[in-house]
Amino acid sequence: MTSTSNPRDLRAELESLTTEAFRPELADIDQRPTLDIARLMNGEDAAVPAAVAERLPQIAAAIDAIADRMARGGRLIYAGAGTAGRLGVLDASECPPTFNTDPAQVVGLIAGGPEAMVTSIEGAEDSAELARADLDALALAPTDTVVGISASGRTPYAIGAVEHARSRGALTIGLSCNAHSALAAAADHGIEIVVGPELLTGSTRLKAGTAQKLVLNMLSTITMIRLGKTYGNLMVDVRASNEKLRARSRRIVALATGAEDDEVEHALAATDGEVKNAILTILAGVDGPAAARLLEESDGHLRAALAAAGA
Repeated sequence: MTSTSNPRDLRAELESLTTEAFRPELADIDQRPTLDIARLMNGEDAAVPAAVAERLPQIAAAIDAIADRMARGGRLIYAGAGTAGRLGVLDASECPPTFNTDPAQVVGLIAGGPEAMVTSIEGAEDSAELARADLDALALAPTDTVVGISASGRTPYAIGAVEHARSRGALTIGLSCNAHSALAAAADHGIEIVVGPELLTGSTRLKAGTAQKLVLNMLSTITMIRLGKTYGNLMVDVRASNEKLRARSRRIVALATGAEDDEVEHALAATDGEVKNAILTILAGVDGPAAARLLEESDGHLRAALAAAGA
């Protein structure tokens, strides 16, 4: 499908990839002073945002498509192997505390399952069938979005996930770090962040990993902004699950409303700690149940709820 079982052919395929290119000028890197290597690595990393910037139109188009599906009840599902898979799981796991999403709303699939987060699962990345099984276990729906992540753009697990999702009518996005990748070609939206050869030949946990993290940050964060999970640049859907987040909740309500501490505390108490609801009670002068109703009628968008309340 996307890979070859012949070792010689596979070697030729890898050698053709920008992410696998050998850099002879760095052949003596192990003999250089530590500070020189650190400066070199820092300079390499500095080039990543510029590579991402070149693909902002494609990223924005993908985000709008994701938000449209999620607004209709769809899920955002990441699928990748190795570092790419771990980055997807990381991004998914940070959405519930940041945006108060249901854990099932943004999901990270990694080839080989949860164990692969900390242990290499041999052969898992080479299985498109495994990707199909993982997606079938989630009962994929047409409103869902599947983002296949692969630095090389040739990983069978990621491509298999995208191809299977597309056959089920789901939105598909292929995120890779090589131009003209099979992964991007298989997806509705291809995002190719070409960061060039790595400092260590083929170590795509470096620049490629950084590029993927930056793009995943955008996909999830801006999608949540589009879904009304923020008010301005405030995380008004933050889940106050520990003391730090409870303090952050109080601060967010104060920043959004200009209210004094006592009023903030009263508002949060009246809304079971829901930041968005508390802001609405203060700015619109409504009680907790009314705030909840207004937000429900506004699909969770605080600005729309405030407008409906005449605030």
